Amino acid sequence: MEARSIPILIHQEQQVYLIRLTNATGMQVELSNYGGLIKSLVVPDKNGQPTDVVLGFDNLSDYFSETYLAAYPYMGTIVGRCANRIGHAQFDLDGKTFKVSANTPPHQLHGGLEGFDKKVWTIKSLTKTPEPELVLTYLSPDGDEGFPGNLELELKFMLTADNELKTEFSARTDQPTPVDLTHHGYFNLNGDGSSILEHELSIDADHYLGQYPDMLTNGALLPVKQTDKDFISSRKVKPASDFNGYDQAFVLNQPDISHRSAILYSAKTGIRMELYTNQPAIQCYTAQHLGPLKGKRNQTYRAFSGLCLETQVHPNAVNTPHFPSVILRPGEHYLHATTYKFST
Repeated sequence: MEARSIPILIHQEQQVYLIRLTNATGMQVELSNYGGLIKSLVVPDKNGQPTDVVLGFDNLSDYFSETYLAAYPYMGTIVGRCANRIGHAQFDLDGKTFKVSANTPPHQLHGGLEGFDKKVWTIKSLTKTPEPELVLTYLSPDGDEGFPGNLELELKFMLTADNELKTEFSARTDQPTPVDLTHHGYFNLNGDGSSILEHELSIDADHYLGQYPDMLTNGALLPVKQTDKDFISSRKVKPASDFNGYDQAFVLNQPDISHRSAILYSAKTGIRMELYTNQPAIQCYTAQHLGPLKGKRNQTYRAFSGLCLETQVHPNAVNTPHFPSVILRPGEHYLHATTYKFST
């Protein structure tokens, strides 16, 4: 087992590192303290060949390029304080209206102009035993992107002997504030930039959330039955009907870290990814707006080159009273746990 960090570059006068975790079976994940980024995730395919199953770049410096920042698909990062959209970039909390940065006018998306995905986190610990583990911390100050309260955050990544990548995101605050983090990774179990539309997907969700044309949730809880959003039984990502892609929140039937909530499978490589989470929803995004973008190993990423399964609370919950609350208060502990288990 291996756990080591490599200094790469300076950003915002802080050192950016590449951190490598490797387990006894050869599974390897490369992370960075810049944005809590998962740069690569290598698992064996059905023939035992190492296969990188996430989109990204060969070099960390590429994540700071003008070309990438202009497109900026949040590739592999941790986003927050609030994942997804906050309607009209504002919310009411305890009788006061808070206006947050509108980076996708009129709404806020994934935490604002400079969310947690663009922060340099502190490496709290990096350990080899009993299993390789990285812990990052960050203090988001009161007023950050318009959000109230000083928010103390911790990200934990652990690689197990069973080829699981376990993630735990936790937070505490000194003022009431919305908190809803997620990992915005683009998975491609083919191990390249080819289409994920032939991947097989199942999501344990009987309902999905209605939304307006601009993708903001409208508060409706809709049944997946007899729609192209029915993934209760495993099927190909692309439905038989005309298809423009998914950017859709699914409400999980049993949000529990011990319950399997989704499965993604590639027949090409035989790689199967099982997802477990304690979060009540998954945002499924088929990357229809991605690219063209030059990625790893001279690949070109295009629409449908990756699939995001973003575990989170219902989008725009802060403005939708009948959705689960995302408000964290002093004395409370926010804990988001998601596990990705790989096999062939």
